[in-house]
Amino acid sequence: MTVTGHVFIATSLDGYIARPDGHIDWLLARDDPSEDHGYDDFIADKDTIVMGRGTYESVLGMDEWFYTRPVLVLSRQLAGTAVPERLAGKVRFADWTPEQAMEQLAREGVRRVYVDGGQVVQAFLRAGMIADMVVTMVPVLLGAGRRLFGELARDVPLQLMTSRSFPSGLVQSAYRVLA
Repeated sequence: MTVTGHVFIATSLDGYIARPDGHIDWLLARDDPSEDHGYDDFIADKDTIVMGRGTYESVLGMDEWFYTRPVLVLSRQLAGTAVPERLAGKVRFADWTPEQAMEQLAREGVRRVYVDGGQVVQAFLRAGMIADMVVTMVPVLLGAGRRLFGELARDVPLQLMTSRSFPSGLVQSAYRVLA
């Protein structure tokens, strides 16, 4: 059974997904509940979510846990530690490579994985385990922070599938990863 990785993420115009301290206040301030950016459609066919510690800690601080799929957090620091009681059965921690994570998820019958978080997305891209990406560009320049894309050993060719803009100024593009 083939497991595929899929990305749905927002970035500032200058390529950052968070401030240097990990905060995403700039993104939350642009959230317009009247705009449907397609997250519900995106997540509908995903079996599980894989994220890194930074993303996990960012969403952990929010009022409620909004993920409806099981979450696997890849983290050397959190592996072997207890999941908070309120997230028992919803979250698990592991110190796995992208390859190990996808092999384990395949054994569990998982087919489509939402890959979230800068370092995790970068690692899965380097491993050739991302099938497609939906990237929403927020019209703000942060000047510094945590980059969505890091160094790669080779070019990763993409094919633009769709692109659309929203009244709020957000621009969303969906890409198929060709290599």
